[in-house]
Amino acid sequence: VTDDTDICYGRDDANLERLAGALREMNARLRGVTDDVPFILDAKTLKAGLNFTFATDYGSLDCLGKPAGVEGYEELMANVVRNEVHGMQVPVCSLRDLMTMKRAAGRPVDLRELEILGALEEEIARREGD
Repeated sequence: VTDDTDICYGRDDANLERLAGALREMNARLRGVTDDVPFILDAKTLKAGLNFTFATDYGSLDCLGKPAGVEGYEELMANVVRNEVHGMQVPVCSLRDLMTMKRAAGRPVDLRELEILGALEEEIARREGD
């Protein structure tokens, strides 16, 4: 479990507008920068960038247009798994895609987590084989 939530977002104009609106509702501000950095939270700004880290009224949120190791939203949606979270069906990246992203990120914390995720993958395969 980490201290933030990561999302991968579609980069089409309509979705960027929706995302900007949702981020404004959450009072999102850039994480790890001083308050005097000018930042306009709108679709144009999101389109000009790619990956953003925000502090919000609900916690830390990373918005990834192109996570390491994958091309982006469309690729992840092709393998998505749906999980129930608080009574809602939420699309979640597949375990295989998560492992690909962690391997590509290459940070020590990600590489350590790969061992755990590999064991989880083996357990799932074993249970499905029963």
